[in-house]
Amino acid sequence: MVDGSEQFVALVSSDNETFNVERGVANVSGLVANVLEDVSEEETTIPIPNVESAILAKVIEYCRYHYHLQSNPQSDEDIDKWNKEFVRVDKPTLFHLILAANYMDIQSLLDLTCKSVADMIKGKSAEQIRGEFGIVNDFTPEEEEEIRRENAWVEDR
Repeated sequence: MVDGSEQFVALVSSDNETFNVERGVANVSGLVANVLEDVSEEETTIPIPNVESAILAKVIEYCRYHYHLQSNPQSDEDIDKWNKEFVRVDKPTLFHLILAANYMDIQSLLDLTCKSVADMIKGKSAEQIRGEFGIVNDFTPEEEEEIRRENAWVEDR
């Protein structure tokens, strides 16, 4: 629960920006929770060296929203709507959010961001996916044909 006596933790991004975050919100991250278990109450500055400030700010926004759901429940529909809006970002930001969620051990954010990428590629051909993500096709036509033959069962679904 959130109250006036909430303690704060300072999270420091890779570009040295400090974010003062409620301890409960910070504990949404498994990484932060584990660090906080191992330090004294006075030590409340935690470096997050693999996450730059713009992404860390988004991660904190996510953690804050989901933490406060404990004391301010919302319908699944409202939560889904908020989550969909949260991942409505450009691709580089989305990929950085995936990396941050993985590094900071925030499974629900990792699931959400990976699902967003999966939705982007669902129903698309390999060529369309390459175009969507700027992936260069380095297979020869012969290699591509062999892969198609080996994986023909996928198309039969």
